[in-house]
Amino acid sequence: MSETYTERLNRFKHNEKPEVVLLLADNPDGVKLILAWANTKVERHGSLTELKGEGEADVWDWLWENSTFCCTELIEKSGLHLTDTGLESRLRPLIGNRLLYPDGTVNSFVQRYLRERVLKLFQARSKKLKER
Repeated sequence: MSETYTERLNRFKHNEKPEVVLLLADNPDGVKLILAWANTKVERHGSLTELKGEGEADVWDWLWENSTFCCTELIEKSGLHLTDTGLESRLRPLIGNRLLYPDGTVNSFVQRYLRERVLKLFQARSKKLKER
């Protein structure tokens, strides 16, 4: 019996690399796209295409080939002024480096990094308010 779409996707999620977070360090547009991705409707196709190989790259491409989302929705939610082509060029590194998943979720290390940034922002603002 072959693995399901979800099982194959979970294999990638269980093998995440924390280094991918570095792609966001000086990339505010990437952060906006990731935040928008988490709030964009992503669906898996009803009938899946045939998987052409069992290599990691083959499976990753196949997962994305069988997922769909609305580019317009993602652009609007990101707040970026992009065309579909501009969006594609910005998404390619996020997808290729596995910061985004084809089920609408985000790499767990990226999520933790973003949450820590938010907490630091709140702590800094809280400190400023106390000093006033």
